[in-house]
Amino acid sequence: MGARDDISWDDLKRMIAELAQQSKETDRRMQETDRRLQETDRLIRELRESGRETERRMQETDRRLQETDRRIDQRLKQLERQLGQLGNRLGMFVQDMVMPAVVRLFQQQGIPVHRVYPNAVARDDSGQAVMEIDLLVINGEHAIAVECKSRLSSDDVDEHIERLQRFRACFTEHADKVLHGAVAAMGAPDEVVRYAERQGLYVLVQADDDVVVRNQPGFEPKAW
Repeated sequence: MGARDDISWDDLKRMIAELAQQSKETDRRMQETDRRLQETDRLIRELRESGRETERRMQETDRRLQETDRRIDQRLKQLERQLGQLGNRLGMFVQDMVMPAVVRLFQQQGIPVHRVYPNAVARDDSGQAVMEIDLLVINGEHAIAVECKSRLSSDDVDEHIERLQRFRACFTEHADKVLHGAVAAMGAPDEVVRYAERQGLYVLVQADDDVVVRNQPGFEPKAW
């Protein structure tokens, strides 16, 4: 007989019991694997949900930041308009303050002017304004273009010089006059006063209730 004839009944029962135990262990492991797979799937779903929530919060944060930027931009534009309006009002105040004094001041400087034109505007053939002079002080031979600012800066000086360079082309009726330039302000730092003076400009500054010439003695104005 074959090898199977040598297996006793006890051995067979033992083998069956071992196979049954192995089957139970395999089943237990499969159940544990299934449990772990389910747990993994749950974690994946939670991560996806968390990711969606994070994305939603990021989108909401981005929306709020954009809204904040929009409001800040609106506020800045509003402040710019208000500052511009304030600057214009202060400029008009300086102009009103300087206008009664300019004829006297320039006559004291040896320039026999006698007329003042506020807000002198030059226009092209279509009627478009191409240049405006805050105060234009003239007589038969001289013209002085005065720019009025609340507080004078070096940029204001540079802009007025550029204006003076184009003056004759814009105000052709005064092209034959000796042209000088001046800047007037409620206040001006010393370094800006000296800078304007080096460019050949008169500098007029408020002093208490009066307006004075801040140029140093012996100053020679530039003729454009």
